[in-house]
Amino acid sequence: MKKILFITGTRADYGKIKPLIRAIEDSDKFEAYIYVSGMHVIPMFGNTYKEVLKDKYKNIYVDFGLVHSNSMSLNLGNVICRLSGYVQHVNPDMIVVHGDRIDAMAGAVVGALNNIKVAHIEGGEISGTIDESIRHAISKFAHIHFVCNEEAKKRLVQMGESKEHIYIIGSPDIDIMLSDNLPTMEMAKGKYEIPFDEYGILMYHPVTTEYNKVPDNIKHVVDAVLKSNENYVVIYPNNDQGSEFILNEYKRLKDNDKICIYPSVRFEYFLTLLKNAKFVLGNSSAGVRETGVYGIPAIDVGNRQTGRYSINMIKNIQHVMENEEAICNAIKNIGNYKTKGSFYGDGNSVNKFMEILNRSELWELELQKKFVEKE
Repeated sequence: MKKILFITGTRADYGKIKPLIRAIEDSDKFEAYIYVSGMHVIPMFGNTYKEVLKDKYKNIYVDFGLVHSNSMSLNLGNVICRLSGYVQHVNPDMIVVHGDRIDAMAGAVVGALNNIKVAHIEGGEISGTIDESIRHAISKFAHIHFVCNEEAKKRLVQMGESKEHIYIIGSPDIDIMLSDNLPTMEMAKGKYEIPFDEYGILMYHPVTTEYNKVPDNIKHVVDAVLKSNENYVVIYPNNDQGSEFILNEYKRLKDNDKICIYPSVRFEYFLTLLKNAKFVLGNSSAGVRETGVYGIPAIDVGNRQTGRYSINMIKNIQHVMENEEAICNAIKNIGNYKTKGSFYGDGNSVNKFMEILNRSELWELELQKKFVEKE
């Protein structure tokens, strides 16, 4: 049995790769291993490693030995060192990483430098901030690319990646989004003690390249939230530099009967809350990707998702800057943006992923990459 090692460092990437891990776990040809790091093991952000453990995979390693700091470069080096030892112990045949976080970067570097095939999920996309540089760097270390759409494939080809090693499978989380196994709204409200039926979801992350602007930007967002007089489910930001300013500003939202704040929400329950939300506010990728699947109005705030979507193509999104009045006006206007549409898959990603992994030629490809000149 070939060993497939998945790297997860955040609640977000785990939600994306979760159905792929389960498919590998249930296969008689492959053996799944999961390395859990990053935000998962930081108590402030909800100890979300417990969500991975709840899914009861056979081979889970939670790296409690990681040192966490405000330096992304120090954290990256730490994960590379720790993961190197684990990889030497497991000796996987493939390392699967997702997206644009430093844990995925560590997985790609460790795999490439140890002659292990690296598969990158959702490469070729535009992320904004430093995340975009990380995503593209991961793609250059990866040997195999599982992308969401033709546009992502074209970008990878533009970066010199071989067409033969790029596979369009869509976004794996849409498989879960369109399934019949999500919790009911009653279950979600009960689990998280949400007292209201109508609500918006607020998810706002720091923009690492605009660190000095974060305090003022998040103040405008919170001012707008309070002024709107809507109910809100608020979810903590990621742990990038600047998250401390956001968390400090969120103290103004505590003890407010119209607002529920959570360090994290279990993925399936989050999808149920998303599916039934009045709107989504902030700068999370969920606002520009997942909301369209359900036709939920989204208000994209600031520069974090710049270039990731076109308003002419995705009709459920309004874009505003961090300005109290602009955000409040957008909230008042959400009724015009209840439009379904997704460019990130059709809910069949897992089957496509497994079909490709079962191809013998995938395992015979050369580890030495070559830059493919543009035709």
